[in-house]
Amino acid sequence: MEKKLTWRQNLLMVSLIFGMFFGAGNLIFPVHLGQLAGAAWGQATFGFILSAVLLPLLALVALGVTRSSSVFDLIKPLGPRVSIVFVVILHFCLSPLVVAPRTATVAYSFSIANWLPESAQQLGLVIFSLIYFILVYWACLKADSITSVIGKYLNPAFLILLAVVFVLALVWPMGDLRQHVTSAYQSAPVLSSAIEGYNTVDALASLVLGVAIVHAIENMGYHKPAHVAKIIVKTGTWALIGLSLVYVGLIMLGASSLGKETISANGAIALTQIMMNYFGSFGQVFLAVMGPVAVFTTAMGESSSMAHDFHRAFPKVSYEGWLALAVGLAFLVALLGLDKIIAWAVPVLLIMYPVAITLVLLNLVSPWLGRTKALFEWSIGLTLIGSIGDGLTQVPFAKALGGFVSYSQNGVEHLGWYQEHVFMASHGFSWVLFAIAGLVIGLAVQFIKKSPSVDAIEAK
Repeated sequence: MEKKLTWRQNLLMVSLIFGMFFGAGNLIFPVHLGQLAGAAWGQATFGFILSAVLLPLLALVALGVTRSSSVFDLIKPLGPRVSIVFVVILHFCLSPLVVAPRTATVAYSFSIANWLPESAQQLGLVIFSLIYFILVYWACLKADSITSVIGKYLNPAFLILLAVVFVLALVWPMGDLRQHVTSAYQSAPVLSSAIEGYNTVDALASLVLGVAIVHAIENMGYHKPAHVAKIIVKTGTWALIGLSLVYVGLIMLGASSLGKETISANGAIALTQIMMNYFGSFGQVFLAVMGPVAVFTTAMGESSSMAHDFHRAFPKVSYEGWLALAVGLAFLVALLGLDKIIAWAVPVLLIMYPVAITLVLLNLVSPWLGRTKALFEWSIGLTLIGSIGDGLTQVPFAKALGGFVSYSQNGVEHLGWYQEHVFMASHGFSWVLFAIAGLVIGLAVQFIKKSPSVDAIEAK
């Protein structure tokens, strides 16, 4: 008979999963989404939760179903070389290129940026980021004690204040929810907000950090894939319901804030304005202290994870050496500032997310379709072609690509030729058609060649 988790074990797993996903992107992007979506906030919330909540949960389930000990196991059918390339690119996206530097710029925006004049902003960012990543490096070497304090006391304090803000916003809203809807959210708010959900990077993080969740469940005495997957679904659902409630509150805050504020350049500015509206200078100071703390563990987790996986793949360089590389590169990227990091992250995530989604779905259905080289090569290969097309449509330098991307001229938005002629490309989802084609071709090749599953080959 299958034993059940005790309430303490359930609470521990819910807390672990929630803590893994609560970071910088979970704070700033929902607020900004609310401002952009305005009156369409309900549909936008649905799309955001699909990509920022459901996809990470499916990634965790895929790890449990396949009994993966790392992300290498998920992509094993493509062979060791491709697996290493994928993991290297994935880690660079999560640590030094997007997520880790973004946490530093968000922390800076929440804190001393609010007290520095415009002329001193760049110097302030340099000094702040240098100190921040020195602390990240040190904390990664003392991870257990640091994360214990942050997880037990500081993050809950931040969430309690957010809950107070949500209550105040219901009683004394900054404005109603019938605000102006920006152009991107007028025709397809669900699709636009799903793309916005990519910015949380939680589905990619699940592939790397989710193994820790699987191991925690196995350490409790559960080893059968079906049992592990069941526990992940149960505890992960509760954790992500909690995160969804935070998202709903933040999106509604963003939409209602337009009653007193204009659309901000980014969510860090918007959240600061909202906190000051309800708490005055105390809100600004509290956010300046707790905001950096809330995002600090994200930088720790991503940097440490990259260093561990790189050391395992390339053991000649020590863990400390890879960690120094991760935080050093993250420091350099952070100097670009939050707005530029977000702008450049969009095309990167439009390329990486569809590949990760396809990878997760292939592993989820592997008990029925198998995990063959042909199926994975065709499905992921064609998905990558479509996702590269989607990513190129959003690069910051529009005209340099000869009309490939959309651009504005005389106040009129012009679509590039890829967006005009490829199905769903104007919404960033042309990869779906490519993925379906790859799945069909892969299954056909698998059937014709009678290709055995990689797991079956290893079992012999």
